[in-house]
Amino acid sequence: MSLQSDQATTGTPALAQQSDALARIFAALGDPTRLRLVLLLCAGGAFSIAQLTASTDISRQGVTKHLQVLAEAGVVRDIKAGRERLWQLDPAQIELARQTLGTIGQHWDVALNKLKVFVEQR
Repeated sequence: MSLQSDQATTGTPALAQQSDALARIFAALGDPTRLRLVLLLCAGGAFSIAQLTASTDISRQGVTKHLQVLAEAGVVRDIKAGRERLWQLDPAQIELARQTLGTIGQHWDVALNKLKVFVEQR
């Protein structure tokens, strides 16, 4: 089976079209501090910089910088509440990352099953 026919049955072309966005998402999540901020935001709702800073061991400026990176990747977004900006997850981008990991997992399952069949036939 060719690579193209495999891709047609697994949805890989759709993910390939979004590869730049996915690379930004996973790069943003690859930093431990940013990942910690995302986990805090997973609690739901919207949080201020002050609330997020109180839950971390980095400065307000550091939290702001990391949130900006996450926002550029589309993982979080800010909303204005009076004079304050509140931060929350962008569920669409998190879902895209989840679907991507699911697709990659399916590819691994197929590859491992092919390897198993190959080894058992020898």
